Amino acid sequence: METAKPITILTVDDHDLVRKGIAAILSTEPDLMLVGEANTGEQAVRLHSRLRPEVTLMDLRLPDKNGSETTREIRAQTPEAKIIALTSYDGDQDIYRALEAGVRGYLLKEMVHTDVIRAIRMVHSGKRFIPQEVTQHLNGYFPDVALTPREIEVLSLVARGFGNKEVGDVLGTAPGTIKAHVQSILSKLGAKDRTHAVTIALRRGIIHLHSPDLAASILNG
Repeated sequence: METAKPITILTVDDHDLVRKGIAAILSTEPDLMLVGEANTGEQAVRLHSRLRPEVTLMDLRLPDKNGSETTREIRAQTPEAKIIALTSYDGDQDIYRALEAGVRGYLLKEMVHTDVIRAIRMVHSGKRFIPQEVTQHLNGYFPDVALTPREIEVLSLVARGFGNKEVGDVLGTAPGTIKAHVQSILSKLGAKDRTHAVTIALRRGIIHLHSPDLAASILNG
């Protein structure tokens, strides 16, 4: 009897420990084969084109571009590519962006040890894998009025502690215009003030801060 070929897998993550952990998990399953590892979006696109893995595990936060952008590039070259977002981001906007880019599954890193094998097999079989813990984050936010790219720029600078004049100086815009953007942001997010708007935006994944400590301090009040 002919043995079925294993499912080939590419992992994309800029943390060595995460990739090694996934490799260790996959090595215990005879029907799964890790064929490549990438630590940047550009490398992921190149490796996917060369290796043609059947399933790709894609981190959403990469040093050169985000995982959603990388997913779009891969699927532009290979529309049938099956990609699972593997990330610590659980905000509704992170999930929406990844799904719009074409991921077939969304797995939080805390679920890797319990769910990654099942996710790979389900996505490979043509199904989607969106666990309940992830779909719960979407409840109550859709449909919703999205922030414009400029409003996201403004809010990202506000999150760094910039006032209206400083934001205007960075963006080359009058403080009065920035004030109007802030008022629009507060209205769209249902926020009481600037700090509340930043907290909502961080929790939902609308913006991200490069400093985890700063983000944690804002979210924890």
